[in-house]
Amino acid sequence: MTEDQEQVEAVTVTSRLALIKDAISATAKDAGREPSDVTLVAVSKAQPDERIIAALDAGQRIFGENYVQPALARWPDLKQRYPDIRLHMIGPIQSRKAKDVVALFDMIETVDREKLAHALAKEMVAQGRRPDCLIQVNTGEEPQKSGINPGDADGFIALCRDELDLPIKGMMCVPPVEDEPAMHFALLAKIAKRNGLQILSMGMSADFQVGIQFGATHVRVGSAIFGSRLPRN
Repeated sequence: MTEDQEQVEAVTVTSRLALIKDAISATAKDAGREPSDVTLVAVSKAQPDERIIAALDAGQRIFGENYVQPALARWPDLKQRYPDIRLHMIGPIQSRKAKDVVALFDMIETVDREKLAHALAKEMVAQGRRPDCLIQVNTGEEPQKSGINPGDADGFIALCRDELDLPIKGMMCVPPVEDEPAMHFALLAKIAKRNGLQILSMGMSADFQVGIQFGATHVRVGSAIFGSRLPRN
């Protein structure tokens, strides 16, 4: 990429980021909430470094990654340059990757099964590092999608918090594409409330405003900021 192309990329990312932040602020105010109560997680998976650096230079510090290995390749050096970066793991996690996830990420949004919960708990003890954790709920009960089923959520939360001493702070979901997201966000908020959990990660590029209306504290926005992702190798 030429220097001129990089400058165009930077301007585009900066302007899109500003538009998303404005939309978050307006939606929160319309819902009777403080804009500062909604955290933007910029989803950086499969995006080229120049777009990520443009967002960093524009002040964005919280990023979400779906895959462990690309995140390991990208973020350690960037964390040296920008020490206040906070990384969220927002993709499915193989239990054997628990060591890397605990070491790199500041929040793990996709705790979704007992084997993974045990692996994360073991690594947190071993490393002396306790990134905040969210329970991923498969609100649509889709067989191809990660997440604990809603009917099993209360028991799984109790296991993670009470038996494994994981720092469970909230919940996340990814509604079925063909469904109206509102009912899924309402369900997630209900489960979180009865379990005394404060963080709700719900809403992406196409539906983050609906998420905010239903109480989202974190929204995960990628393509609306960075544009189309590069194909995975």
